[in-house]
Amino acid sequence: MQSSPKNIALFQHASMGIVVADSKGIIQLINPFALQLFGYEADELLGERIELLMPKRFRHPHVEHRNQYIQDPKIRPMGVGLDLFAAKKDGTEFPVEISLGNYLNDGDRNVIAFIHDISIRKKAEQEIIKLNDELEETVKMRTSELTDALHQLEYSSGKLEAALSYQQALLDNAGAIIIATDAHGIINLFNPEASKNLGYSEHEIINKRPMILFHDKAEMKRKRDELEEKTGIAFRDDFLLLIEKSKRKIHDEERYTYVRKNGSTFPVALTLTTIADKSGLPTGFMVIAVDISERLKAEKDLWKALEKEKELGELKSNFVSTASHEFRTPLSTVLSSAYLIEKYTNTEDQPRREKHLQRIISSVNMLTDILNDLLSVGKIEEGKIQVRLSKFNIENYIATVIEEIKNTVRKKQEILYSHEGGQSVLMDPALLKHIIMNLVSNASKFSPDGTKIEIKTCLSDDNFRFSVKDHGMGISKDDQKHLMERFFRASNAANIQGTGLGLHIVKKYAELLQGTVTYKSELEKGTEFIITFDHATEKQENDFAD
Repeated sequence: MQSSPKNIALFQHASMGIVVADSKGIIQLINPFALQLFGYEADELLGERIELLMPKRFRHPHVEHRNQYIQDPKIRPMGVGLDLFAAKKDGTEFPVEISLGNYLNDGDRNVIAFIHDISIRKKAEQEIIKLNDELEETVKMRTSELTDALHQLEYSSGKLEAALSYQQALLDNAGAIIIATDAHGIINLFNPEASKNLGYSEHEIINKRPMILFHDKAEMKRKRDELEEKTGIAFRDDFLLLIEKSKRKIHDEERYTYVRKNGSTFPVALTLTTIADKSGLPTGFMVIAVDISERLKAEKDLWKALEKEKELGELKSNFVSTASHEFRTPLSTVLSSAYLIEKYTNTEDQPRREKHLQRIISSVNMLTDILNDLLSVGKIEEGKIQVRLSKFNIENYIATVIEEIKNTVRKKQEILYSHEGGQSVLMDPALLKHIIMNLVSNASKFSPDGTKIEIKTCLSDDNFRFSVKDHGMGISKDDQKHLMERFFRASNAANIQGTGLGLHIVKKYAELLQGTVTYKSELEKGTEFIITFDHATEKQENDFAD
């Protein structure tokens, strides 16, 4: 790319600090923005070491880092993953972002540092952390107006050549897309970063294409429509909309979508400045655009983390509320029964003692079930449930589980079990047992004494199906919409002990085993839960592992 006097204007009026040092760290050149940023005059810095612009505690270690960079110079950000700070003349420290570039000057390796004051962004990030539940992009990177001062600069030919050399190095090594146009928006400067990011060569762009080429047409139309609706101003084309704020000397950083030559898109933070002549008439426009894909991804990840934190907070709140309510009745029973047992001291009081002992045992079992439900939900939310697959005989296994839980159902209730198809399944027996016990417990709890609970299993080449059916109170259509939600209790079950977690746990355990839960229910006619596992057969073992 040919150097042009526009490069001088870019260096002198760039809205970022630019410092050039030789291989020994001696400052060779510093632009006006950097002088203003650090509070120095030029003659106070030229010939001094670059470490003068750093807090004292970082100066000594930086010498070694600088020497290492000179040994292997690359265009890159400085201090990746670290918080960088600079120091003004009065000792005030402020956070910065620094990009490094380099070039050869009379045989010596010169280093160019592009310095951004990110105090505003850091303050905004701290406010985001402080507010916690209000995630809002508050970082504003402002740039000062870039003006054309070409006719005001009177350099000798030697100084002009040196200045052009510096500006060329700046353009070639800048970590941002830099585009300049004439007054009609036709591009006459297109730096290497722009070429790399947008996929066009200089030959395809310079003096041929308008800068609006890179903007997403649908986005620009939406912005035009929004502005017209808000202000009543109608723009006949996208270019006039793009330069409107700059013509009014408003240089806010705005977010746009850029379109590459291959059609792919990426978000940018864009600042557009009008270049004017001595009389103030626009002669062109300068665009500086930075790819903010990573920044937006980080903000999105932070938002997800905050939402997860809110969800966990609600879970803890519901946990306390449920525990307080559900623990009260069994604990009261334990206390009253223990008190009465103490009063029954005679031999003939043994039946009464045994009655209260059974009440205590029942209440403790109830407390244990509640705690197990709450602990299971906590482990599920934290991702601590691990699936351990093994092959076993499904009919024998479920018969064993039924034998274990049949004495926990209500008076005279009977569990009936039938099986069809093959015998060997690939599944986590512990998770399956939790599912069975939760569904049977619910079926018993919400059905009258003396009713039947039907368990059916069917193993085919395609899937394994498991169902539990009761003949109890059933579930209304309105309640069925929320049946699997945490802590949900059906309207007709308000007076029955429970946490509202059992079916939520069943759903989550089924999903861990790649199963789906469906159900059929009608008020006063009972409920049937059906879980279908598509990857439980030996034939599909590899699919499950994948």
